[in-house]
Amino acid sequence: MKTRHVMAAAVRASYGAGEQDEAMRPLVLVDELGRPVGRMESGDYVIFYNIRGEREVELTRALTETGFGEFPAERGLRLNFVTMVQYDPKLGVRVAFPPAGRLVDTLSEVVSESGLRQVKIAESEKSVHVTFYLNGKSAEPMPGEERVIVDSPRGVVNYARVPELSIERVSEAILKAVRDERFSLIVANFANVDVIGHIEDAGAVKRAVEAVDRHIGLVVDAAKKAEVIVVVTADHGTVERWLYPDGTIDTGHTDSPVPFILVDPDLSETEEATLREGGELGDIAPTILELFALPRPKPMTGRSLLRNYPPERLGKRRVLLLIADGWGISDEVHGNLIAQSRTPVMDALQKRYPSTRLEASGEAVGLPPGTVGNSEVGHLHIGAGRRVLSDRARIDRAIQDGSFLENEALLWAVRGCKRDSARLHLLGIVSFYSSHGTVDHLINLMRLAKREGVRNVYIHSMLGRRGERRESGAEYVELVEDESERLGLGKVVSVIGRFWALDREENWDRVEKAYRLLVYGEGSPVREPSTPPSARSGLNRKR
Repeated sequence: MKTRHVMAAAVRASYGAGEQDEAMRPLVLVDELGRPVGRMESGDYVIFYNIRGEREVELTRALTETGFGEFPAERGLRLNFVTMVQYDPKLGVRVAFPPAGRLVDTLSEVVSESGLRQVKIAESEKSVHVTFYLNGKSAEPMPGEERVIVDSPRGVVNYARVPELSIERVSEAILKAVRDERFSLIVANFANVDVIGHIEDAGAVKRAVEAVDRHIGLVVDAAKKAEVIVVVTADHGTVERWLYPDGTIDTGHTDSPVPFILVDPDLSETEEATLREGGELGDIAPTILELFALPRPKPMTGRSLLRNYPPERLGKRRVLLLIADGWGISDEVHGNLIAQSRTPVMDALQKRYPSTRLEASGEAVGLPPGTVGNSEVGHLHIGAGRRVLSDRARIDRAIQDGSFLENEALLWAVRGCKRDSARLHLLGIVSFYSSHGTVDHLINLMRLAKREGVRNVYIHSMLGRRGERRESGAEYVELVEDESERLGLGKVVSVIGRFWALDREENWDRVEKAYRLLVYGEGSPVREPSTPPSARSGLNRKR
């Protein structure tokens, strides 16, 4: 019998009602009596197959933490829980691909060990990037490191309404740090282009671009007066390639290079010093260490970008590393919202000061070839000063060499599920391009469950259009439904937009919506096809 694409059809119906993938309200599969199918219950096994992690922590806490109290949760819920990668070491879960270990000898660590003070500044949307990721996946501040995190706008479902976000307050914090001579290294992030670039609103994107350009000007002017060197760069591209070839809008990241501009108050002409070409994000940390006249540690295999730089200007200097998040470079004007915006500051800086382009995607940032960049690997490589194999690349290699099917934590879940006659829940993003995961990983988990003879498999799908074509979520859900039918295993039982499920700023009302979908089956009901009595065993079993 051909699949009826029940949940994919429901997603398309939601599109027709004006909803889109990112903030799609929960859909839940129900049986002929209107009862939700596939609720998470005590004794069940769950594999949360998302990667990255910082947006997955809150939902994982709600599902696994004894005494969780951020919102009313089911008391006594005991789930056997596996996460694909480590979201937080404090979580009581098994991890399929644990971290290889904290990166040592990062930019922040070398600066700290040299006795220099540093400060990290960002708004909350990007706080984890300038702290955890830039510090080599270490959550704790280095000795002598301070952090200034400005709240992003609260209670706003659509940031297109406030494309400036909290840039005014971020700038104020940067200016204060520039005036404070205690800080030798200042790292700051302007989040606007990346955050607004994921929203299909060209006018809002242009406002975001222009706000960042304007504030770069304010900060650079202040830094020059304080004799602080400024490095202006980015972690990946977004809106410089706003359109697919067919003219439809692409709200995702890109594989474009990013700028690197060296603004030294003592350099009046670009001929005085140059920057080499062919660089990548991993070359930023060695460059800054050379500006400080600090030795580059052996694990930091990136190379300094400086050429012909006057030796007498090295050392005993202060540096501001300014990251314009999502600001990529494209020579094509058509579909380039940066080129179509007013950016007098960036235009002037690139003409007056030494500048180059850095690779910020694919293998240059530890991702599979041809993969677009993202903020996590971008900041990781900026701080690490070397190429670091990403979790996605590690998992892809494991699938290719067959070790994925022998992974200890994954086998613990599927074999435990079969032994206990329990149910297996596969939870995560359905996408090919999301930095949070890929549908390929889900399909391989389904195949593992099939091989091990697991009977009851429930799939909980998160949608999020970042780097995807409009309304692509339905296509992915349909793909999973097709694979389920081909394997004769599993069914998609819930769908929700990632806006609700993947939060990182303690918007617990959002997370609660995802939790209540998974645990109580709360959402818009989608009637499943009639099931023959012989095939019904275990579908709604209670324990």
